[in-house]
Amino acid sequence: MALPLPDVLFEISGQGLSPDKDFYHLAITKSYVTWRWWKISLRHDGRNTKPGELKQSHQDYLDDDQLQSQVSMVFGNRIRQYTLALCQGHYDYLERLPDPLLLRILAHLELEDVRQLGRTSRRFWKLCGSEAFWQQTVRRCCDTISPEVSALAMDVGWRSIFFTSKLQVQKQISRWRQRAKQQEEEEEEEEEGVVCCPEAKGKGLLPQTEPPGEDLETGSKPCC
Repeated sequence: MALPLPDVLFEISGQGLSPDKDFYHLAITKSYVTWRWWKISLRHDGRNTKPGELKQSHQDYLDDDQLQSQVSMVFGNRIRQYTLALCQGHYDYLERLPDPLLLRILAHLELEDVRQLGRTSRRFWKLCGSEAFWQQTVRRCCDTISPEVSALAMDVGWRSIFFTSKLQVQKQISRWRQRAKQQEEEEEEEEEGVVCCPEAKGKGLLPQTEPPGEDLETGSKPCC
C-alpha cells in the first residue's frame, strides 16, 4: 500500500540573488503550484507595493518556462528539477518515511551505501551521521555491549566507538574509570569537609576537626 501523501508536497522560501532583494516563496500541493513574492526596496515608491501571487495547476507549471526560470534563478536548478518531478507525479516516498523505519532500512545497508545515501539530501545526511544510526551499527556488529562502553559512548559518541580498535577502547575505558573514581573521591571529600594539610603532603588527608584559629589545648596555630 502506498504511503499517503500530505497536502503540501514541497515548499521553500528565500531571498533572490544579489542585486535582487525580493523575498520569494514556492509551495507545491497535490493539485497546485503557488509562487509568491514580496518586494523589498528602500525606495519610497516601493514601500507600498503589495505582495504578488501566482497559482497554477501542475500541468500549467510544466508548460510555464518563464516561472520555471524564475524558480531556477532564486532557488537553483536542482530545486527546479525536483519541482518538475513532483508535478509529473514522481514522488519521493522514501524521504517521507519516519526516522525509526528508515533506521531499520539502513541497518541492512553496507557502510559505503550509507555514505552514498547521506549525500542525496540534508535529511539523509543528518540521519546517516546520527548517534541513533551509529549506536545501532555498533550493537549490530558486537555480540554484547558492556555498561562501561555505553557510558564511554555518551562522552565520545558511538561513531568514535565504532572506528576505534578494541585495545584503544579498553584504554579509554581505563582512563574513564580513573576520572570517575577521582571525581567520586573529590565529591566524598567535599561532603566530609576534608582539607589537605601542607605538613602532611604525601601522607594523605587530615580531617579538620576544629575551626581555623588557635588550638584549644596547645594554644598554637593549626597547620592548615
